[in-house]
Amino acid sequence: MQLYKNQALKIYNSLSGEKEVFTPIHEGSVGMYVCGPTVYSNVHLGNCRTFISFDLVFRYLKHLGFKVRYVRNITDVGHIEDDADDGEDKIAKKARIEKLEPMEIVQQYSVDFHQILEMFNNLPPSIEPTATGHIIEQIETIKKIIDNGYAYESNGSVYFDVVKFNETNHYGKLSGRNLEDMIANTRDLSGQDEKRNPQDFALWKKAEPQHIMRWPSPWGDGFPGWHLECTSMSTKYLGNHFDIHGGGMDLKFPHHECEIAQNEACTGQSPVNFWMHANMLTLNGKKMSKSTGNNILPREIFSGNNSILSKAFSPTVTRFFILQAHYRSVLDFSNDAIIAAEKGFNRLMEAIESLPGITTSAISSINVTAWKQECYDAMNDDFNSPILIAQLFEAVRYINLLKDGKETITAEDLASLSSTMHSFVYEVLGLVDEKAASNNNDKLEGVVNMLIGMRNEARANKDFALSDLIRNRLTELGIELKDSKEGTTFTLQQ
Repeated sequence: MQLYKNQALKIYNSLSGEKEVFTPIHEGSVGMYVCGPTVYSNVHLGNCRTFISFDLVFRYLKHLGFKVRYVRNITDVGHIEDDADDGEDKIAKKARIEKLEPMEIVQQYSVDFHQILEMFNNLPPSIEPTATGHIIEQIETIKKIIDNGYAYESNGSVYFDVVKFNETNHYGKLSGRNLEDMIANTRDLSGQDEKRNPQDFALWKKAEPQHIMRWPSPWGDGFPGWHLECTSMSTKYLGNHFDIHGGGMDLKFPHHECEIAQNEACTGQSPVNFWMHANMLTLNGKKMSKSTGNNILPREIFSGNNSILSKAFSPTVTRFFILQAHYRSVLDFSNDAIIAAEKGFNRLMEAIESLPGITTSAISSINVTAWKQECYDAMNDDFNSPILIAQLFEAVRYINLLKDGKETITAEDLASLSSTMHSFVYEVLGLVDEKAASNNNDKLEGVVNMLIGMRNEARANKDFALSDLIRNRLTELGIELKDSKEGTTFTLQQ
């Protein structure tokens, strides 16, 4: 059902600084690109907040009936420390420290990233391209920018000429900067000799002899600049002009500003209609930082293995906590805050669980249709999840009054209330009914243990063909058996 035809969605556009009515370029279809992780370390909770926020956007667009192509990249080369053009590649540095191949680092932390987002019940993107898988496309983008007069080669590296670009375009329009102020505030830095202007940024960096990650190019062996990959991959999969580009607030400048400049220099047009930015997550009122120790990883929350929280909290409770704040607001994570979120989540689940037992009447004393539209109004107002959650708790209040016989509801309205609650709680917010999931896990454990018993019996009868068949079929399903002196156990592969 094409709900979008009856719902007026407004999105805050970072480019204009205003909420604007969302009209896709192609009716019924949405192209959305979100900057993904640089996979050199475990994904932390602040990163997860960004990806959960855009998972909410993805889910709601799909709920409205749009066909969404959601592209989220993996940065596996070219991200220099401190987001600058000089220094060491983050992945190469991690590989050197841990004495591993760079692609081993990439694989290790890509797997961790996907496992964590799966635990949070994030939907996978439609396409997940990698920077190293699109070197050819990035080289071709650089060639076009050079041909158009906005980039130059210097000592084997290629730089974007910001001053030349700004003569006919506005470099800084996304972040509210102007080039004259940036130039006036520039310090005379060493190592900038290759650049015509200090504000110029690298499209291609010459690889020094010790640099492991390198590719041949028309300008010599090197590697792409960090900003380039998103321009090349977004346009490849979404076209030169698409609907939504998202990422963390920290990417607005310089990363997204540079993307706009690259796209306009390459294609002659603005790449994106709506720029969206998710705000940061703080911990106990302070910025999350690995160096200061004011940091927590998702697995530490789920296991309780940390010095910050009083106990473990599930992925879906943590997700619920994150969605209680608007994606553009700063959110502070603390023990008290997530305990309160858990209590609220449990109230919500208990109310939904009680819906089938409610007695219906000939008339309704509550206006379910108006309440349902208020849920849509909340999400149509720039994906306002805290207002949606407030409306869901209004429904919890209705449900409790119905159970106490203080309000009445018709069978038709009860069906509408139930389906709307399920749609927004599970489909849009992406929460998980932990009790139902636990019951399913108990059933799965019973079935697998029955098969282990059959396998043990087959082995005792020397029917090794059947024994191996059971093991192999379970492995294909992601269930790994482990035999020991104490017996056979199983684990679910992530």
